[in-house]
Amino acid sequence: MSTLQGIVDIHAHADPDKTFRPIDVLELAKLYSDRGVRAMIIMNHYDPTAGLAYLAQKYVPNLQVFGGIVLNRLVGGINPLPVEHFILVEGGVGRVVYMPTLDAENEIRHDNSSRPFVRISKNAELLPEVLEMLSLIADRELILSTGHSSPEEVLMLIREAKKRGVEKILAMNPIIPPISMNIDQMKEAADLGALIEFIYYSVGRPDAPVTMRQYADAIKAIGPEHCILSSCGGQAWMPIHTFAWDQLFRGMREHGLTEGEIEQMTKVNPARLLDLDSNQ
Repeated sequence: MSTLQGIVDIHAHADPDKTFRPIDVLELAKLYSDRGVRAMIIMNHYDPTAGLAYLAQKYVPNLQVFGGIVLNRLVGGINPLPVEHFILVEGGVGRVVYMPTLDAENEIRHDNSSRPFVRISKNAELLPEVLEMLSLIADRELILSTGHSSPEEVLMLIREAKKRGVEKILAMNPIIPPISMNIDQMKEAADLGALIEFIYYSVGRPDAPVTMRQYADAIKAIGPEHCILSSCGGQAWMPIHTFAWDQLFRGMREHGLTEGEIEQMTKVNPARLLDLDSNQ
């Protein structure tokens, strides 16, 4: 049996994209289908991916494919109109709304950049348009991803989202810069009801900001039942998605995580995030 049999990759990049990718969405769908992957979410920082997900699932029917929309500047930031459109795209596979990522205020300030950014909070409070967006996500039963927000913003988002009825929340790769949540903050996010994402990209790239040991130690502290492993595959200078998974699995095993815990984080938890079992 393939080591990828039954996994769910919630963070997969592929062409077409503004950034060069070594594989396109249809090629990735076929590759994942051949390796027994159960489902994937196509992640793009700028273009909504519900349409691509529809085509990929039609091309490879035995792989479930979902799309997302990131509230960066290209869609007008915290703007309900593209979100309403996104969930009506043919196929009904638009599933994830990401708070700003590459255009997040936290990202831009971390990089000391002069680029315009999308703000989600001011004076330690979420902006009114963000509160309205959280209500929209709750009403449409979508998944909230916290994007590249600051640790304080991530926790504010989770608390307010839960108040407004958002059931599915993903803390997006919070251990790495520019988010850089510490263990206590990630545990608090998990206790509030979020799933905590750990991506291969951040441990596999040449200038990796964290190590496999740091990942494993954080996961043990938080609890695998609150964590998700994903590839963030599709970087031009990185191994292709399937190789990235092999390396991620190896690293987790080498640092003391069991096969059952790895399955929890790659199959059970992401399937729960996407309600896969209830949708079958």
